[in-house]
Amino acid sequence: MKLKYILSGVILLTTISFCQAQDSYTTALKKYFEASGSAEAFKTAVTSMMTNFKNMNAQVPEEFWKEMENEMLKTSIDDLVTLMVPVYKAHLSEADLKEIIKFYESSVGKKLAQKAPVITQESMQAGQQWGQVVAGKVMKKMQEKGY
Repeated sequence: MKLKYILSGVILLTTISFCQAQDSYTTALKKYFEASGSAEAFKTAVTSMMTNFKNMNAQVPEEFWKEMENEMLKTSIDDLVTLMVPVYKAHLSEADLKEIIKFYESSVGKKLAQKAPVITQESMQAGQQWGQVVAGKVMKKMQEKGY
C-alpha cells in the first residue's frame, strides 16, 4: 500500500514538472515570436483574413467583424503558439530560444525584426524573377533538344 502512494507521488511530481516545462517552453516561444516580429505578422494575417471574410460576406454586419477580429487577435495567437510548440521543440531547445531572443533584443536583432517583412517581400519578388530565368533556360534547352 505504501508503494502505491509513493508511485502516485512520483507520477504526480513528474506530471507537474512536465507541465511546468511545457509552460516555460511556451512562454519562451511566445517571447521569441514577439521579439522576432512574428507575432505582429500573425496579427496582420488575422486582420487580413477578417477583411477577406468580410468582403466575401457583405451581408454580415460590421459589428460582427469587429467582434470576431478582436476575439481572434486575443485568442488565435495563443492557439497558434500552442500548435507551434511541438514543431519548434523538435528542433530547438528552450535554451536555444532564449539565446535567439537575446539576439532579437539586441540592436541588430531589433533591426532585423523591423526589416524582415520588407526583406521577405523583396526576396519573394527576387525569387520569382530567378524562377522565371531558370524556367526560361530549361524551356530553351528543351526546345534545342527537340523536346
